[in-house]
Amino acid sequence: MNITTDVKTYFNFVNGAWEPSSTGESVESINPANKQEIVGYVQKSSKDDLDRAVVAANAAQSEWKNLSGAARGDFLYKAANILENRLDEIAETMTKEMGKTFPEAKGETARGVAILRYYAGEGMRKIGDVIPSTDSEALMFTSRTPLGVVGVITPWNFPVAIPVWKMAPALIYGNTVVLKPAGETGVTAAKVIECFAEAGFPDGVVNMVNGAGSVIGQGIIDHPDIHGITFTGSDVVGKQVGQGALARGAKYQLEMGGKNPVIVANDADLNLAVDATISGGLKSTGQKCTATSRVIVQSDVYDEFKERLLAKVKELKVGNGLEQETWMGPCASENQLNTILSYIEKGKTEGATLLYGGERVESEGMKNGFYVQPAVFEDVNSRMAIAQEEIFGPVLTLMKVDTVEEALQVANDSKFGLSASIFTTNVSHMLSFINDMDAGLVRINAESAGVELQAPFGGMKQSSSHSREQGQAAIEFFTSIKTVFVKG
Repeated sequence: MNITTDVKTYFNFVNGAWEPSSTGESVESINPANKQEIVGYVQKSSKDDLDRAVVAANAAQSEWKNLSGAARGDFLYKAANILENRLDEIAETMTKEMGKTFPEAKGETARGVAILRYYAGEGMRKIGDVIPSTDSEALMFTSRTPLGVVGVITPWNFPVAIPVWKMAPALIYGNTVVLKPAGETGVTAAKVIECFAEAGFPDGVVNMVNGAGSVIGQGIIDHPDIHGITFTGSDVVGKQVGQGALARGAKYQLEMGGKNPVIVANDADLNLAVDATISGGLKSTGQKCTATSRVIVQSDVYDEFKERLLAKVKELKVGNGLEQETWMGPCASENQLNTILSYIEKGKTEGATLLYGGERVESEGMKNGFYVQPAVFEDVNSRMAIAQEEIFGPVLTLMKVDTVEEALQVANDSKFGLSASIFTTNVSHMLSFINDMDAGLVRINAESAGVELQAPFGGMKQSSSHSREQGQAAIEFFTSIKTVFVKG
């Protein structure tokens, strides 16, 4: 039976106030390291709750956009400082709510602070260009205008960084926002919004409504007064978001799945490649859209790479993310655990060889958690589901090739194109990889799962809607260009 003593209920944030949902219902958020522990309760909201948030955001938008960029930036700076002051508390909540280790959670929260400060500075940067006119007596230039109200739909795997990297640029460019966070990490999201509330944002500029995707998520897709939708999640749901937004003429931005390869050439630094493969594929329990899943190794070094990889994977400590010795925490939910286990069974059925792991961990003290040993397969080919479908878990698939050219063909044999990396000391191989790899993020001698906040981020093929997030590229989604012609 779940423990419920002294557990807080977190409300929606609408028009500058915390309020319960109109349904009067809430949903528990449980600790994946111990399903008997409730982290908190979040609202089970209705369409009426979303409507109130959108009305508030619409009412606030005109005054907000008319502030100077520097004034809007001041609010982001204040939110950054408050988030930084609460870093350990919010990171601990994240670990309790979705399972990633405490050091990873602290790193993610610190990244949220840095994102807020970066976009606060955007308020002082240019938003247009002067363009020569054919009329010598005229002035022609471009400016930027915000979309209006932006609906923000975020996943559970980065419950601080992803909401912040969507909300911060939306806000600095003059939009107001309605956030629908993942229910699994609704408590963490509420604590992030507390930082915005404490920073004193005007009423209605920042709003959060918790609830089911079928109700609140679909409501954002359909709402006529939401002018832009930014979404991160699965490709299946993302396509629904895009189709719905397109049908009513709303702007949309989708960041979806990945099946990210790493290529290990025969001239690679194998120790570096092994460490980066493990870090890129297994940290956060493999629950990253940029996580390494396909490991494509040249035959000359395949056996040595495999031996070194297995030796290090076997040393990894699986456990509660709040325990100092833990390297990999639990899966984020029981559904996620079951999905991962089903893919591991499917890999066996398809004829892949399970070299290590893949079992649920139910040792003493871990029976109530959603733990799985990281899995390593070999004898994998591109026709198998475990080589094509996003597992979103700690599963590495080894694939042997003879040449780097063949490795690139295998790497591109996927409907996804989010991130990819190669390990080589050969400049020709590097250039071929940069030119021929169909991915939005390509990295040389580094893990596939790294991205810096000041750089554009997004995928190719079915990994995204071909727009880019983060860095100065974010202005392209969150604003429209206005061309101005002035003649005295």
